[in-house]
This record gives sequence, C-alpha cells and structure tokens, in this order.
Amino acid sequence: MITGASSGIGREYALLLAGRGFDLILVGNREEENRQVAREIAERYGVSVWPLYADLARPDAAERIHAETTARGWKVEVLVCNAGALRFGLLTNEAPEAVAGLVTLHCTTPALLCRRYGAEMRARGCGHILIMSSVTAWMPYPTVALYAATKSFLRSFARALHDEMHDVGVHVTAVFPGAVDTPLYRLDAMWRQRLLRWGVMLPPRVVAKKGLRALFRGRSRCIPGLFAKICICGCRLLPAWAIRAVLRHPTVQRLL
Repeated sequence: MITGASSGIGREYALLLAGRGFDLILVGNREEENRQVAREIAERYGVSVWPLYADLARPDAAERIHAETTARGWKVEVLVCNAGALRFGLLTNEAPEAVAGLVTLHCTTPALLCRRYGAEMRARGCGHILIMSSVTAWMPYPTVALYAATKSFLRSFARALHDEMHDVGVHVTAVFPGAVDTPLYRLDAMWRQRLLRWGVMLPPRVVAKKGLRALFRGRSRCIPGLFAKICICGCRLLPAWAIRAVLRHPTVQRLL
C-alpha cells in the first residue's frame, strides 16, 4: 500500500515495488490520476493494482481505508506512508482548516495506518513500513513551521516504532529527503535543471530507490543524497539569529 502514489516519489515507489512483483494498493485523493497510474503499472508489470480513493487529510481516513481493505480480504505486507503537502508562508496567514488538514495528513493518518496495519504485521511476524519525513524534521524552519513540525513528529514516531517492531520481524524505516523534483516545488524548467545538476534537488526515482533499499535492509533511517546530509549537519549548527536574518531579507519577505 502506497499513499500519495499518483505522482512524484509515491509513483516511483509504486513502479519499483511492482518491478519486484508486489501487487499494489494506491491510495490518494486524485481519483482519475490514481486510476491512470494503476492502469499503467498493471499493463507494464503484470501485477494487480487497485486504486483506492481517500482524502487523507480527514480524521477518519485511516479507519475508512482499513475497513475497505479488510472487507476485500487484502493483506498489506509493505506500507509506504508517502502522502504529503508543502505549504510555504507564515502560519498566521493560513486558514485554520488548512492547518488542521496538514496535521492530519502528516501525523494522524500515518500514525493510525501504522497502528492498524502494524498490528497485523506483528501478528504475522513480518512486514515493512516506510515513512516519508524530511530534512526539515531536524530543525524549525520559519515559513514552513507547520510542515517542519509535522515532519519532526514523523522522525520521532518512526524511530520509536522501529524499536518497538524490530524484534518481531517488522522493519520500519524513515526517509529524510531534501528538495526533490516533484510538483511540490513550483519552479521553472531552467531552475529545476540547475538544481538537479548541482545535486541540490534529487530525481524522485533516486529517492525512492534509496528509501526501498534501506527499508528492505532493515535500516531505521535513510538520508538520500549528499546535499541532504550536509543540510542536516548544518541545521544542527546554524544559530537562530541567522535564520531570523534570512527571514528578514527583502527577497524572502516578498514571498510571504
């Protein structure tokens, strides 16, 4: 099962897992895109692929998904909690419902999916759970305060779950990518090519490959790319006053 599988990293996870022979459940709120990706993968790899519509920002999303898969008799061997959204700007400018939706999408739904399917994996004595976090989990970032905080939750949650599940045959891995060439970033083609060439931004397939490699090797975390590793080290050393200085820069102010 892969959430947010209709594009970006989620789509690459789906393609790679299908290449390994897994049947798939693709979960997302873009119904037509989900169906299109499901058809594409089924035709290319000859596996069974079921698109499952769900608004993962709703508090009852995980329970609805689990009820659906249980009713159909589907067993989830690999759970990829990938769905996410990036909102850039000051928290006080966000609509309250958008704040609640992002927290549910990044925290509540993944936690409840892990609770439901993790319990089944524990009972079987095997399984894999991959949780997509971010380099922003390692420090508070102004202008993505909510995004960074929810990704920090996933960092702590995934590590604790890894330790809880380690001795019962269930592997849990958190992935901490930096910038990835997905629709989350609204950049023109020239800047995308530059950032990819410089290694600042990674192609989604590279991130997915590294994430799955870490998952199936039983590692607790994966930080794909040298630039992401440098960012995490730098974040730990960067003083708060430096962050505030960047926030006051006129170029940043125009974006808020």
